Amino acid sequence: MAAEEPTAPEPGGLRCSDAERDAAAAALQTAAGEGRLSLAEVEDRTATIYSARYRHELDEVLADLPRAAPSVPGWGPVLALAAQQFAADVVTLTGRGGPAAARRRAALIAATVFAFAVLLLLAAHGIGDGPHHGFGHH
Repeated sequence: MAAEEPTAPEPGGLRCSDAERDAAAAALQTAAGEGRLSLAEVEDRTATIYSARYRHELDEVLADLPRAAPSVPGWGPVLALAAQQFAADVVTLTGRGGPAAARRRAALIAATVFAFAVLLLLAAHGIGDGPHHGFGHH
């Protein structure tokens, strides 16, 4: 019984992994969610992805879709988002963001006043000082 000979790889072809197939399928789902593909197109392309053997086959399936920005590990993206949020908060608090910002500012002020009132109530009640009232302590 002769052993089956391996097929010759396509010129310049690198085999794709299951993780790469899964990432390509996720890109199709994202594209469908954005309205770029119909469900029938997603089904056809998904079948092609999971039968692909080489990376360039995955690239061909995704060629007409925009590429997602590569993720950058580390704190850089987190700090960038925090800076964007801080800038948006400053705009909201200074009242330069229009009607939507005014509503957010009012909600933020109301939440701050409520939190301060709760803290005053707890301090007046003496939760941090003296006997505890009904919190399971005897």
